[in-house]
Amino acid sequence: MAKVGGRIFDLNLLSQLMAYSKPYRFTYYFVLISAILLSIFSTLTPYLLKIVVDDYITPKDYDGLLFFSFLMLLALILEVIFQFVFIYYANWLGQMIVKDLRVELFQKLIRFKMAYFDTSAVGRLVTRSVSDIETIASIFSQGLFMIVADLLKMSVVVIIMLSVNWKLSLIVFSVLPVILYATRVFQKSMKKAFEEVRKQVAELNTFVQERISGIKIVKLFNREAIEQKTFMQINEKHKKAWLHTVWFNSIFFPVAEISTSVTIGLLVWYGGLNVVTGDGVSLGIIFLFIQLSQMLFRPLRQIADKFNTLQMGMVAASRVFAILKTESQIEDKGTFSPEKMLGQIDLEDLHFFYIEDEEVLKGISLKVNPGETIAIVGATGAGKSTIINLLSRFYEFSTGDIKIDGISIRDYHLKDLRKHVAVVFQDVFLFADTIFNNITLYDPQISLKQVEDAAKKIGVHEFINSLPGGYQYNVKERGVMLSSGQRQLIAFLRAFLSNPTILILDEATSSVDSYSEELIQNATETITKEKTSIIIAHRLATIQKANRIVVMDQGKIVEIGTHKELLDKKDGHYQKLHRIQFYDL
Repeated sequence: MAKVGGRIFDLNLLSQLMAYSKPYRFTYYFVLISAILLSIFSTLTPYLLKIVVDDYITPKDYDGLLFFSFLMLLALILEVIFQFVFIYYANWLGQMIVKDLRVELFQKLIRFKMAYFDTSAVGRLVTRSVSDIETIASIFSQGLFMIVADLLKMSVVVIIMLSVNWKLSLIVFSVLPVILYATRVFQKSMKKAFEEVRKQVAELNTFVQERISGIKIVKLFNREAIEQKTFMQINEKHKKAWLHTVWFNSIFFPVAEISTSVTIGLLVWYGGLNVVTGDGVSLGIIFLFIQLSQMLFRPLRQIADKFNTLQMGMVAASRVFAILKTESQIEDKGTFSPEKMLGQIDLEDLHFFYIEDEEVLKGISLKVNPGETIAIVGATGAGKSTIINLLSRFYEFSTGDIKIDGISIRDYHLKDLRKHVAVVFQDVFLFADTIFNNITLYDPQISLKQVEDAAKKIGVHEFINSLPGGYQYNVKERGVMLSSGQRQLIAFLRAFLSNPTILILDEATSSVDSYSEELIQNATETITKEKTSIIIAHRLATIQKANRIVVMDQGKIVEIGTHKELLDKKDGHYQKLHRIQFYDL
C-alpha cells in the first residue's frame, strides 16, 4: 500500500500534484489573491464594529454611526464577493487538474502490458481511476487553498490583536497551545485512519466487482449465503475503518469548543474588570477580541477538518502516482511500418516465462508460409495461446525471436503490427453498445454498408438482421443479450472487416452450438482465404483441412504434419488426441 512518505504532509508529493496546475497558472494566482483579500475583508468588519461601539454608539454620534454602518455593509459585501470567487475558482481549478490527471492515468492503464493486469485487481484499478481521483479534487476545493486562506486570516487576526491590546492577546494566545497540541495529535491519528479507510474501500470495490462479474458462478454453485457472509466481513472492516475516524473527530471537536468557550469567558472577565476600572480597555475592544478569538479558533478547528480532507487527498494521490510511475509498457521502439505484409511467420528458438523459473515455451521453432493455414493443438497448458499472446506482443518473449516477413516484430511499430494481425478469442468481449459499434469499434471510416456487405460475405447478415433493431441492437454489458456462438460471429465479422494479413482463431468454436458452429465454419473458410492463418483448437474436427497441424506438449513442438500424416504416425501424440475425442467416448 502506498504511503504518503511516512509524514503528515509530504511536500514532494504535493509538488508533483501542483505541477498539474501549470496550464492554469492564471487561475491559480487568482485564487491565491482572492484568499488574501478574503482574509483582509473578513477581519475588517470586526474592527469597524469596535470603532462603531467606542466612537459612535457610546458617545451617541448617530451621523458617524450611519457612515460606519455603511462601511461595514460594504466590507461585508466585498467579503461575500471574494468568498464566492475563491470557492468557485478553487473548485474549478481542482476539477481541471483531476480531469488532466484522470486522462493521464487512463492513457497509462491502457498501455500497460497484459502481465500488469494479470496481477492487478480490476476493482482496485477502478478505485484509483474514479474514487481516488475525485478525492484528489478535494485537495483544491476543500483542502489546500482553504487551509492557506485560513492561515492568512489567522495571521491578520494575530496582527490586529497585538496592535490593539497585547494583554488581551496573551489571554487568547494562552489557550492556543491546547488547541495546537490537540490538532497535531488529531492530524497524526487521522492520517493513519484515512490510509486504512482507502485500503478498505479498495477491498470492498474489488470484492463487489468480482462477484457481480462472476454472478453466474455464484448462483450456479449456490454461493449466495457464503458470499453474503464474506461481504459482511469486508463491510464490517470498512465500517470499523470509518468509525475510527469518527472516534477521533468526536474527541477533538469538543475539546476545541471547550477551549473557545474558556477563552471567551476569560476575555469577558478580564476585559470587564478593566472597563470598570478604566484601565485602557473599552467595550468595543472586548467585542473586537471576542470576535477575533472566534475567527482565530474557528479556522484552527476547520484547518484540522480540512487537513483530514487534504490527507485523504494526499493518500489518494500517492496511490495514483504509484500507478503513473509504474513502468509496465511494451517497448514501442520499432520504426518499420509497412503498408502491406506477405504474412510469413518465423518462430526462432522461442522461450518464454510468465513466472520466473516456470518456463512455458521451451525453444519453439516454426515457419508459417504466406497464405498457409496452420492449426496448433495440444493439451491445456501446452503453450498454444502463449504463442498468440507473444505474436500480438501482449507479452515480451524471453529469448529467441518472432519474425514476420523476415523482420523481428520488435522492429515493427506496435500499432502497425497489430493492424495487420487480427485475433478472434474464445471468450469474446463485447462492449455495452450496438452491434455496429462493436464491429467497427467506432472507426468513422467504416460505413454501415461496408459492415453489411462483409456480413453477407461470411454469412452472418441474416442472423444480425433477425435481431430487434438489426445492426443497432444493443448487446448490453459484455454482450449478455447474445449467445456465445452469436458473440463469436460478431468477433469474426470484426476481424474480417479489419482486413488483416495474419488471422488467429483462438479456440473460436470450442463452446458454440451446432448451428452457430456451421456458420462459424463457413465464416472461417471465407476470412482465411489468402491469409496466413493460425487456428488453435481442442476440437480436432475443426482443423482437419489445415495445411499443417502443429502438436504441442509441455511447451514444446512434438509433431508437425497434415491430418492424415499425423494419424498414420503410430503412437503419436496427435493420434492419441484423436482417439480420445472420437473413439474413447
